[in-house]
Amino acid sequence: MIYIGIDLGTSGVKLLAMNETGAVLHTVTREYPLLFPKPGWSEQEPAHWYEESIAGLAQLLQHVDASQVAGISFGGQMHGLVILDERDEVIRPAILWNDGRTEKQVAYLNEVIGKEALSKYTGNIAFAGFTAPKLLWVYENEPENFARIRKIMLPKDYLAYRLCGNHCTDYSDASGMLLLDVANKCWSEEMLSICHVTREQMPTLYESYEKVGVLKPELAKDLGLSERCVIAAGGGDNAAAAVGTGAVKAGSCNISLGTSGTIFIPNDAFTVDGQNALHSFVHANGKFHLMGCILSAASCNKWWMEDILGASDFAKEQETITQLGENRVFFMPYLMGERSPHNDASVRGAFVGLSLDTKRADMVQAVFEGVAFAMRDCLEVAKSQGIEITQATICGGGARSGLWRSIMANILGISIVTVQTEQGPSYGGAMLAAVACGQYETVEKAAEAIVRYTETILPEPELVLKYEARYQQYRRLYPMMNSFYREAE
Repeated sequence: MIYIGIDLGTSGVKLLAMNETGAVLHTVTREYPLLFPKPGWSEQEPAHWYEESIAGLAQLLQHVDASQVAGISFGGQMHGLVILDERDEVIRPAILWNDGRTEKQVAYLNEVIGKEALSKYTGNIAFAGFTAPKLLWVYENEPENFARIRKIMLPKDYLAYRLCGNHCTDYSDASGMLLLDVANKCWSEEMLSICHVTREQMPTLYESYEKVGVLKPELAKDLGLSERCVIAAGGGDNAAAAVGTGAVKAGSCNISLGTSGTIFIPNDAFTVDGQNALHSFVHANGKFHLMGCILSAASCNKWWMEDILGASDFAKEQETITQLGENRVFFMPYLMGERSPHNDASVRGAFVGLSLDTKRADMVQAVFEGVAFAMRDCLEVAKSQGIEITQATICGGGARSGLWRSIMANILGISIVTVQTEQGPSYGGAMLAAVACGQYETVEKAAEAIVRYTETILPEPELVLKYEARYQQYRRLYPMMNSFYREAE
């Protein structure tokens, strides 16, 4: 049988067809626009997601046997607010995860409702990207739109609804709304009340690997698929990527170097760090995980290479970088503010330590190292909770750089493992579809059967020591940056 995974990303949708053994049969990528109606705002039209996903499915099915497609599932950008009216029509463009308009609402939640109360209700505190602050923003700024809301959805769940007609979500994606009681896996009545919404306005909750419906007959006919084609709930992009890299058991870890960067740590039981610096979410296997998220990762390198240097050959820029652990230039990767562990929407990026003998390669290297140092900040929070991590799989566009993988291994002081099939959330989505269809009994068994590893980059003791000294310098910079931006307000 064939299973399709759909990764509904920020810049485009990626579709992947996989057979029951995990072999990738074909992939398709289609792009859609990002909207920036005001500085700091980030929106998309849900209609574009659907249109490009359907076009992508049609394109994908030209290369596989459509009669063998048993199921479809998803990984998707998290936190985005999609609101539907009584006719299930979209009320306004979706407000995305990287939208920064909710600083006032985040302050209200964290300071007036209080972080302790939020953690009690949801296991998390408010961050600018989360869905609950967006709801409050609409309530305060667009009351006429708020009054029309009949369903509140997340991006990938809107796509699932269009495919099968069920207003649904999964626990992993719902965890990032600040509306879910994560520990008890149910909607938080307190948070719904705080955000002026009701349980009836929320989608039905499912495990990521559960069937939520079957493909609508008219879509099945148009695409040449069976009307019995299963639609499974799927997961948030990071949970789906963790499934696709085999990070599904306690003690494992996955690092994603995409537009944003995440360190994803599966747990069997629900746990919260003392400062809520990491997110405490449900995993796509039905258990839990801690996750640190930095808002700018591979996007820092893309910005530096394309917008600043005007370079297109990323690999060539890395060829002259040979002296690791000795760079005197630091890069603060806060181009869009920061989430974990600082929760600071106002801070911005910087190069520190420039001199007349600073070379172009030093600054390229500093960008890679700055992202790794920011990931180390998140890892340190996990370590403070007694969590021991010795190795991590890695995925995302930045993971294709051998230099970056080496820097990550030595700054984090852990082994970095690459996977044979590095397709991220779309691969994990296809695996979740296979579980929903009964091909595999559990997510863990699917990962054990499907995921294969290719290379292990070991940390080098001498470099680890050098980077430890550099990291201790780096971690002194954020408090100064924070102070600077607070004084500038």
